[in-house]
Amino acid sequence: MDYLAQHIEALIFCAPKPITKLDIQDCLKEMFDAEIPAEDVTLGINNIHQQYKGKHHSFELIKSGGGYQFLTKPAYESSIGVLLKRQSKKRLSNSALETLAIIAYKQPVTRTEIENIRGVNCDYSVTRLLEKELILVKGKSESVGRPLLYITSPRFMDYFGINDLKELPTPKDFTLDENTIGENQQE
Repeated sequence: MDYLAQHIEALIFCAPKPITKLDIQDCLKEMFDAEIPAEDVTLGINNIHQQYKGKHHSFELIKSGGGYQFLTKPAYESSIGVLLKRQSKKRLSNSALETLAIIAYKQPVTRTEIENIRGVNCDYSVTRLLEKELILVKGKSESVGRPLLYITSPRFMDYFGINDLKELPTPKDFTLDENTIGENQQE
């Protein structure tokens, strides 16, 4: 691996969240006090991806949340299951997931709009989602009282392993096929 790719690898490894090509390029520009062509950054990322693609590593370079990060390969899922069980307290509750889904699909959305859809108070869920940095306050609505508007954050994208909101499932993804085995057919 060449010198530039090693610096790119170090930046990706140390970044607390997915790091974009532009951020990598900016860091390298400051480090070397010279303009680094985007093609060189792309080539370095591709070299790193190829290096970690083989069987010799338990993790690989993945594009997620609009940037790059190292993630454990699926083959090692069971071996890290114990650690993840210990961190289960960090999982989202059903009410937080429902609130997050509403924000993801309806954003920007106010707390009142979320509560109208869910039919219950969502103060706690919104607070927890803000603490976990899965949602952000975008601004204030122009409606009466100027309530806060909520949107999903880049951390939301990373948490669910998507790069764009267009990758969210659509309602048609949840419909059942008309003729499924074991169902009574209506005549």
